Amino acid sequence: MAAVSGLVRRPLREVSGLLKRRFHWTAPAALQVTVRDAINQGMDEELERDEKVFLLGEEVAQYDGAYKVSRGLWKKYGDKRIIDTPISEMGFAGIAVGAAMAGLRPICEFMTFNFSMQAIDQVINSAAKTYYMSGGLQPVPIVFRGPNGASAGVAAQHSQCFAAWYGHCPGLKVVSPWNSEDAKGLIKSAIRDNNPVVVLENELMYGVPFEFPPEAQSKDFLIPIGKAKIERQGRLPHSSAHWNEVEDFMNEQEPQLAAQ
Repeated sequence: MAAVSGLVRRPLREVSGLLKRRFHWTAPAALQVTVRDAINQGMDEELERDEKVFLLGEEVAQYDGAYKVSRGLWKKYGDKRIIDTPISEMGFAGIAVGAAMAGLRPICEFMTFNFSMQAIDQVINSAAKTYYMSGGLQPVPIVFRGPNGASAGVAAQHSQCFAAWYGHCPGLKVVSPWNSEDAKGLIKSAIRDNNPVVVLENELMYGVPFEFPPEAQSKDFLIPIGKAKIERQGRLPHSSAHWNEVEDFMNEQEPQLAAQ
């Protein structure tokens, strides 16, 4: 209080100068967005953009999703666009595949991809192969998404990674986003794709915030599927001297490796 009263009794010019010296201004922090919110934002934008897009799965509507990825979408778009289903992966995956064949763009959420094994016939034999078997006449624009891989304390039936499984199935596109920028850009591209896309999300990453650049905040932001993303620009060495050094090092290590 003494310090405050001392400031009050000083002339205004002196107080103003003192405050200017004491304050330190820093640049505003970059926008931080969690992976969960980035996926939610991407789905929201595509639901708003195209009335043919809808989301279905277990607890995706009134409960906002088991992992809160679909938070707020049911209140915004209603029962016809955000649909709660019974616990029957084979049933609601089949409904989603049929809807895609009829011209809609469903987002089919599995509460965990471990449970997608219940619907594997719908995913592989119906969704993935129909475009080929129809001679290119029948596209199946559907997204299968949900958490995949190991998590914390969820036991064996919730912990398996299915990236290799789905990656070896012809007719499917498979993406696995890491940060928030990738999550939003890839889910939007997956929804717009005319082929079935499997989006493997990581449960442990849902709540992790990442810097969200201005371009990713745009409703037109997309990350193309099938094109490599350059995280950091590299450069070629100026001469062959670098590679000669690498070769010399490997030659030195060869006898030791042979001895082992």
